[in-house]
Amino acid sequence: MARRKRREREPVETVDYRDPEGNVLTLRQSLSDKTIRKINKPHPKDAASAEDVWARRNEMLFEHLAVSWEVAGLPLDDQKMLVGRYRMADPEEQRWVRETIATHVERHIPELT
Repeated sequence: MARRKRREREPVETVDYRDPEGNVLTLRQSLSDKTIRKINKPHPKDAASAEDVWARRNEMLFEHLAVSWEVAGLPLDDQKMLVGRYRMADPEEQRWVRETIATHVERHIPELT
């Protein structure tokens, strides 16, 4: 059976954000139209509380935008590790990430606001 060759991806443009402790969150500067539609798609309100919908949207934004996150000198760039680290972040770290992503989206991907 012939192996399918993986398509080489173009390098993505990124922006680095540094928190007060010196940790660096690197975010994609753009997303595909398909991803933007997916994130903007309304979620059924009866399936979850408004808080659940808000939390899921924030996590989706993080999943799609985060390229790497250096925390305490440890660089993370594996998608599963990034999401896991975000989920276990303390409330202050999560607030900083949410605010940073909101500012980033407003500046670079206004279709998501």
